[in-house]
Amino acid sequence: MYHSGNVAQQAAGPATGLLGPKTESRAPETEAVFYQRCTWCGTAMYHRVLCPVCRGSELRTERSEGTGTVRHATVVHRNTPAARNVSLIEMAEGFVLRGRVMGPLIGIHSGDRVRLSTAKDPVRGEPVFQLVDEPYRAWT
Repeated sequence: MYHSGNVAQQAAGPATGLLGPKTESRAPETEAVFYQRCTWCGTAMYHRVLCPVCRGSELRTERSEGTGTVRHATVVHRNTPAARNVSLIEMAEGFVLRGRVMGPLIGIHSGDRVRLSTAKDPVRGEPVFQLVDEPYRAWT
């Protein structure tokens, strides 16, 4: 079933739960990660059109607190002059996103706690995180 452009414009209005203009109490939008939450089942997701659980299209936009856990970290040597980190971060709200963790590449492991440093990297356009705990561990 296809919808006209007017329906899509109506769906992008205040009824979808988009956040209003910034207030003084909030951090600048460039330093925040926004995600969607399904109004039907409550599932949190990042950059989706439909809910992956119930296939609902009524998603409201919410602001993440910016803390999470590294679920997977890898080093990429492709398309860059130097190696870089690419990680999957599970945020405290329950959604997973891809981002970069600052720090020594050998010091980033699954299970490390991170917090948002910059919401949008100027080169890659992905969120940048920093480690919350000390990046150097004792050898086990």
